[in-house]
Amino acid sequence: ADDRTVIIWDANNCKNLIQIEGNISGVNSVCWSPDGNYLASGSWDNTLIIWDANSGKRLKTLEGHNKDVISVCWSPNGKYLANGSEDNTIIIWDVMSGKKLKTLQGHFSDVTSVCWSPDGKYLASSSYDKTVTIWDAMSGKRLKILEEHSGYVTSVCWSPDGKYLASGSWDKTVKIWDVNSGACLQTLKEHTEGVNSVSWSPKGTRLASGSADNTIIIW
Repeated sequence: ADDRTVIIWDANNCKNLIQIEGNISGVNSVCWSPDGNYLASGSWDNTLIIWDANSGKRLKTLEGHNKDVISVCWSPNGKYLANGSEDNTIIIWDVMSGKKLKTLQGHFSDVTSVCWSPDGKYLASSSYDKTVTIWDAMSGKRLKILEEHSGYVTSVCWSPDGKYLASGSWDKTVKIWDVNSGACLQTLKEHTEGVNSVSWSPKGTRLASGSADNTIIIW
């Protein structure tokens, strides 16, 4: 949050379990590790921090960006972290060592969202440059650029089967893409303001989108 804290809540009774303090600026993004033992947070202070989710202890501070860290995502196997920044780049980190493995360059504006493919081989990113990019996560090679949005792209999410990507944009639409061909399969147009977030259901049969029009739509 803007108050520089990360809070872990009990989802059943909505109680504050742990309030984590230690960021020197606002927190833009948080992501659980796949095993649920750790949290990663990205901040306006240009850093990525790994926390022990049970104690709230800071374990590592990863520094490599020169502007705000906007988005963070843990790989499915828990070994890597990817984060996107206002400096237009994505960094892939080795969680155990805290070392920077790769810097992905190719976006021309803020990287607003990053998402690993379910098999951990690929990474998708969205940007204020109005594009979605698919990367080979191991080589860092840019594989595809998806360019049909007419406004900032704020969110990207991989379907559970790995075949599709959903993206949300300030052009008020949600687009569904075929990962293999890069074709836009559907454009969903019910929102009346920009779309800030998209998320697939665990079975991949439904998609949720949240918008500045104060609504969430389930498709």
